[in-house]
Amino acid sequence: MADAFDLVIVGAGPGGYVAAIRAAQLGLKTAIVERSHLGGICLNWGCIPTKALLKSGEIYEAQSRLRQHGVSADNPSFDLARTVQRSRDAAKKLSAGVAFLMKKNKVSVVEGTASLAEGTFAPDVHVTLKNGEVQTLTSDAVILATGARPLTVPAKGLMPDGSRVWTYREAMVPEFLPQSMAIVGSGAIGIEFASFYRALGTPVVVIEAQDRILPSEDPEISSAAQRALERRGATFRLNTCVNAINTTENDVRLDLGDTGGDVVVDVAILALGVTGNVEHLGLEALGVTMERGHVITGENGMTNVDGLYAIGDVAGPPWLAHKASHDGIRCVEYIAGVRRTARESPIPRCVYSEPQIASVGLTEPQARATARELRVGRYAFRNNGKAIAAGDTDGFVKVLFDTDSDRLIGAHLIGPEVTELVQGFVIAMTVGATGADLIDCIFPHPTLSEVMHEAILAAHGVPLHM
Repeated sequence: MADAFDLVIVGAGPGGYVAAIRAAQLGLKTAIVERSHLGGICLNWGCIPTKALLKSGEIYEAQSRLRQHGVSADNPSFDLARTVQRSRDAAKKLSAGVAFLMKKNKVSVVEGTASLAEGTFAPDVHVTLKNGEVQTLTSDAVILATGARPLTVPAKGLMPDGSRVWTYREAMVPEFLPQSMAIVGSGAIGIEFASFYRALGTPVVVIEAQDRILPSEDPEISSAAQRALERRGATFRLNTCVNAINTTENDVRLDLGDTGGDVVVDVAILALGVTGNVEHLGLEALGVTMERGHVITGENGMTNVDGLYAIGDVAGPPWLAHKASHDGIRCVEYIAGVRRTARESPIPRCVYSEPQIASVGLTEPQARATARELRVGRYAFRNNGKAIAAGDTDGFVKVLFDTDSDRLIGAHLIGPEVTELVQGFVIAMTVGATGADLIDCIFPHPTLSEVMHEAILAAHGVPLHM
């Protein structure tokens, strides 16, 4: 006999579990299916544990600057196993927190692997439980929130081998500190691991097929990030593709073709991107429209199959946890019949390297491609009192305003704590604030946020401290 629900959600990552909470708040009888750990990749193998690692690396690397603060630190050491355990403990704590939230909101958690089949109102969800039994869940609506996994290219050997070729999964739980490392791909994941392992002293070379790192970011940010990492000892091979990877017992050899030669390192990390978890769900049999490894969706996450929705990474880029959560809330409210005017809020992007990087809206090339007139303002952290006092002055803030409307259309930041600062620009863009509005805002002193204000002033030709 099938168990009946108003809504079944497949996948308990930041898209799925947030959708489940919102559904319960709206009175929907909800079940969530998860084959691994509550919290998904983000809480268990992505956002949270990587930030724990990065923080440990940041603290260790900061030893070189302790004397300028009057602090003596003789012979500091780094305990890799302890650092990894700390990151795993953070993940476990948050996963347990999700379990508590499911219980508190009376969401039924079904542990097992889901597949879909034709149902009455929405696809039936067949869950193969861990004991081998199959449980069928019926509902009025099903949300796919199955996330994504690292992209690999088996034909070129670009796939993890469990030993010397890693994805982010292996890179987060290393059993040893590599003596040298190549990172294939320079998106957020690649640059964050370059930052972490370089902080521990591992020589790192980043290999990128395009002509700059962080290709999704504004070119000025990409250049500044590369220079900052080069000052820390990282090296880069741009406009370079990996033709093959071959491993031995002692090293990894990356074939870069005729012009690139070979790179031989202790360990290689693959950071090629991600692809949606769409396999073994029965989507083909249902006729679900897919493209390049993700489910095609329309407004509010609707697929082309009645009663079936998709949110988050499985529905395509941008592959960001906060975007997945936002998708989930919008989707559930639509299913529950909540009709509210939802603003189209821009999606911020963050890279938690050293220095940090954050952005929202259009890059300068994207904005200029629309043929609009721009006001561009920049301001450096080296001129900011709080940054000088903290001894952390690398980076700048860049803002873009549409000249005709005076609306903020892009903001790009690199420097200390910018992942915390960018939300001010997100709010400004969401509510349609103009440059005049933002100039009149009072920013507290001394704070890093004053760099934001000075960049706004600079865009309008009235900087105060430049």
